[in-house]
Amino acid sequence: MKTPVAYAKQHSARFVSELQQLVRFPSVSAQPQHTRDVRACANWVAKHFRDLGLQVTVHETPRHPIIEARTVAALAKRGPAGRRAYQARQQQPTVLIYGHYDVQPPEPLELWKTPPFEPVIRGGKLFGRGSSDNKGQFFAHVKAVESYLRTGTLLPVNVIFLIEGEEEVGSRNLFTFVAKHSRRLRADYVVISDTSMFSPQHPTLTYGTRGIVGCEVRVDGPARDLHSGVFGGSVANPALVLSRLLATCVDADGRVSIPGFYDGVKPLAAWERREWRRLPFDEPAYRRMIGAPQLTGEKGYTTLERRWVRPTFEINGLTSGYQGPGGKTIVPAWAVAKITCRVVPGQNPPAVLRAIHRHLRRHCPKSVRLTLTGSCSSPFFTSPDGPGAKAALAALEAAFGKKPVRTREGGTLPILDIFHRHLHAEILMLGLGLADDNWHSPNEKFDLGNFQNGIVMSVALLRNLGGEIL
Repeated sequence: MKTPVAYAKQHSARFVSELQQLVRFPSVSAQPQHTRDVRACANWVAKHFRDLGLQVTVHETPRHPIIEARTVAALAKRGPAGRRAYQARQQQPTVLIYGHYDVQPPEPLELWKTPPFEPVIRGGKLFGRGSSDNKGQFFAHVKAVESYLRTGTLLPVNVIFLIEGEEEVGSRNLFTFVAKHSRRLRADYVVISDTSMFSPQHPTLTYGTRGIVGCEVRVDGPARDLHSGVFGGSVANPALVLSRLLATCVDADGRVSIPGFYDGVKPLAAWERREWRRLPFDEPAYRRMIGAPQLTGEKGYTTLERRWVRPTFEINGLTSGYQGPGGKTIVPAWAVAKITCRVVPGQNPPAVLRAIHRHLRRHCPKSVRLTLTGSCSSPFFTSPDGPGAKAALAALEAAFGKKPVRTREGGTLPILDIFHRHLHAEILMLGLGLADDNWHSPNEKFDLGNFQNGIVMSVALLRNLGGEIL
């Protein structure tokens, strides 16, 4: 009888072909013209689970479907032996594996070397929108479960797949779903592969993420655009006022100047600083990769610390006045800025948003009208020394043949806080992507070596979480 790992290696070409089928769906959740494509992708994923013998439920939402697929319930349909196995499995740990089948918009299309939804393999990498974020990553876990089931190897854990179609637009319907169905979704471990490895030579367990505070700032001046020669100098220019407002938020050392912004920030632990400084981080190569003239940031911290554990204040967009070709001599009627702040464990996101609003109101002159809106998502932190983490580190080393590292992630996964509050499970973030996979950018790719190793890792992880460490 083949082992699950042997089965996975034998069928690796088919697995890649099936992943290509999945990537072909233009499942862009943000664009209404792709609503049918998102639905078609959900149907494909649900059918794939059913073909593996899992019990599948497609949950409708006001927007895009949530797919729930379970392994344990399927055993009860297999006669007396299956029922006995089902009863035994009821006492085993439960692992919930999360992923999302929706993708970011592919624009600008002219920057893609090949069409975004015609996945091609070049140099051992699969190019296509969603190949790494997140279809390839969650599909590795699906193929691991298949490798157990097709070889007749009983899974040492119960598995619940929870695959959504709205991660790229905020996951709001999933938040409601998890809160409503928390008892049925209760698990011992939640496994998420939607982060990155530190490098191809460093399989990674991620144990913390930053949260996000979003804010839109609007400054209104005159009732309409005004001739800058006739009226200029007699009325406040909203673009100039907004620029001055934003300039008060960060000082010359890269530190946020807003009173109360850093309240509650937990300092980096000594062991974290030691481990991260041993990581082979090549700053010149990093600078070249992102195309910046030089690196900068908050004074007193390394580049990795700035990226992973320090709060930030970023202007995402500025809009005001005439943007067309040539010139138009006006005082614009309004100006808008979109801001996001990454917040870290210990900070209170709603309190940070209130502090930003207070600061902007305090510095805004009475010559304009100020309008502020905002939203928040929490940061996340878990111990990298828990039983699940130890099982995950062993699985990573067994699959990749290299000692894994433990890091945090600078991005935000809002669902982590929801899982933590409602499922009370140990959360394991085991990213298979790489920093240069071009998530949310043209020419997204997924390393097929990471895909194959990710399947082997998942096979080992499920065994380890069931109590039998490899």
